[in-house]
Amino acid sequence: MTIPFLDLDAAYRELRGDLDAAAARVLSSGRYLLGPENEAFEAEFAAYCGGRHCVAVGSGLDAIVLTLRALDIGPGDEVIVPSHTFVATWLAVAATGATPVPVEPDPATFLLEAGAVSAAVTPRTRAIVPVHLYGQPVDLDAVFAVADRHGLAVVEDAAQAHGAFHRGSRVGSRYAAAFSFYPGKNLGAHGDGGAVVTSDAALAAKVRLLRNYGSTVKYHHVVKGTNSRLDELQAALLRVKLAHLDEWNARRVAVAGRYLSELDGVPGVVLPVVSEWAEPVWHLFVVRAAARTALRERLAAAGVETLIHYPVAPHRSPAFAELGLGAGTLPVAERLAEEVLSLPMGPHLSTAQVYQVIAAVRDTVEQRAA
Repeated sequence: MTIPFLDLDAAYRELRGDLDAAAARVLSSGRYLLGPENEAFEAEFAAYCGGRHCVAVGSGLDAIVLTLRALDIGPGDEVIVPSHTFVATWLAVAATGATPVPVEPDPATFLLEAGAVSAAVTPRTRAIVPVHLYGQPVDLDAVFAVADRHGLAVVEDAAQAHGAFHRGSRVGSRYAAAFSFYPGKNLGAHGDGGAVVTSDAALAAKVRLLRNYGSTVKYHHVVKGTNSRLDELQAALLRVKLAHLDEWNARRVAVAGRYLSELDGVPGVVLPVVSEWAEPVWHLFVVRAAARTALRERLAAAGVETLIHYPVAPHRSPAFAELGLGAGTLPVAERLAEEVLSLPMGPHLSTAQVYQVIAAVRDTVEQRAA
């Protein structure tokens, strides 16, 4: 049996009737942008996250960019970001003209730590963008404590954490969080999409203005905005999937639980650590392996598809060469880039498939030891 990394077709098969009906409703409506489906989805997703407002936009990247722009962050400003994350976190900061300032994560959880954040604050720092990486929530209480001491904004990158809980509250229930609806996310569209969830009415209004050419009245432009709108079709499809998100997240938690239990103690495989106050939603299940290439090749030979999130640390990308962060400047991020490996994860993995992955990892380690 070949185990795919993620089976997107299975999600469609499970909800085919409802998804087809939602698509047909939009296609027959004659309304394709900023209509009733978008408004309904914004209300439903805000309520789900525990925020007061949701502004749906064109992508997760845009969600961060527009939030930072709404906070008037731009050239000359610094924004603290994790050194280990998808490059979109850094690109969002750069898109405003501000400078991303990387902070090393905890190598056990892969997440930003408040102590390291505090040490990186300078007079030019305007905001912190903690990333709930792989579906694990950052310790927001600690990060907000640093932010409050220094008068900084906190914009959560929650692109991988739809439905995750931090100390009993959902991600997105505090000041501002940016979500992605890329198809592979826990809540994925059938194309690109994103959203900003916030409890600040003024911030929501500014993001709403920026996403639509800086206009609330057609042909009257108050600020220099952009075009970043979630279309009605994607909104309708997301509304269908949102109703199943908690159930699908619970299935992911069950898969992660089996991995954590059955792979505990396997030599050469370092499992992720979960804080006692956190309820992750396991967008990805990422292990560390010093002999990653050998492990990945043997798993592929056993029919197990894996991916690497992420093989190039952002500071080692040519896109950020101007920062002058050469090899060795951020050793934790560089080591993680060499060791992280994502095992199959998703709400449609069967128990048999999960145990096949577990057996393949164990067999691979035993073969290497022999």
